[in-house]
Amino acid sequence: MPNYRRSRISGGSYFFTVTSLRRRPILAQAALRQALRVAIQQTRISHPFDIDAWVLLPDHLHCIWTLPPDDANFSLRWSMIKRLVSQACSTELGMQITSTSGIARREAGLWQRRFWEHQIRDDEDFARHVDYIHWNPVKHGLVSRAGDWPYSTFHRYVEQGMLLPDWGIGVVADVSHRFGE
Repeated sequence: MPNYRRSRISGGSYFFTVTSLRRRPILAQAALRQALRVAIQQTRISHPFDIDAWVLLPDHLHCIWTLPPDDANFSLRWSMIKRLVSQACSTELGMQITSTSGIARREAGLWQRRFWEHQIRDDEDFARHVDYIHWNPVKHGLVSRAGDWPYSTFHRYVEQGMLLPDWGIGVVADVSHRFGE
């Protein structure tokens, strides 16, 4: 069994990528979006965290969280969120697990088992990842402008004056290049 090593710094900020099982394009569906919103709210009651940036795409999501100063357990939070969403949506979305390991783990067939995380190192790293999150719908060809994608914190950043509404126009090469794409 692989031994996955994760960076765990109390109070740290982390960039995450979480995908649907087999990259099924179901995450932007209304029922799942609502279940995800409720699951995050419920999880934050017992295990608080701040959402610094977010984008929800049809088959994956990216986000940056900052944990409380005395806590580094993002895995527990993701486990709770995934479980709550699966309980709310797996039957409605027709998600069935057929693998032996999935059945043994009582998985609902909604999420890829693991997630990818990166510990944010400094302000520049934070800014690069926020840009990546907001640019992602454009990168995947879902919209031509970041502001056209409805499931993103891009709009919050514009409202708070941290980004201009036309951010990203004319900087395609710059945003993509910074992530080696």
